[in-house]
Amino acid sequence: MFFLKEYYPILIFLGFSLILASIIFGASYILAFSESDNEKLSSYECGFDPYEDARNAFDVRFYLVAILFLLFDIETVFLFPWAVSLSGLPSIGYWSMMDFLFELVIGFIYAWQIGSLDWE
Repeated sequence: MFFLKEYYPILIFLGFSLILASIIFGASYILAFSESDNEKLSSYECGFDPYEDARNAFDVRFYLVAILFLLFDIETVFLFPWAVSLSGLPSIGYWSMMDFLFELVIGFIYAWQIGSLDWE
C-alpha cells in the first residue's frame, strides 16, 4: 500500500481537472447565445448554402485542393531544419535537398498541366 501513496497527487489532479472541465462545459452551455442572425445563415466562403441536405454530393475539387495544399505547403517544412543545419552538412545534404525541391517542382508543374489547380 505504500506505493499507492505516490499516485495520490495524480488522482487529486485528475479529480480537480474533471471537476473544472465540467464547470467550464456547463457554464459555456448555459451562458452561450444560440440565436441566429443573417451572417450566420449566409453562404459560406465556398458558396454553398449552410443548410442543405447533408447527403448532397460534395465537389471533389475541394478535396483535391486540400491534398495539394498538404503536399506543396507542408513539404516546405522540411526546408527549415535543412536551412538551419546546412553549414554542418556535407555536400550530399545540399544535393539531396536540391533533388527534393526538383521533384516537388516537377510535381507542381504536373498538377498545373493536368488542370488540377483550375477552378472552373
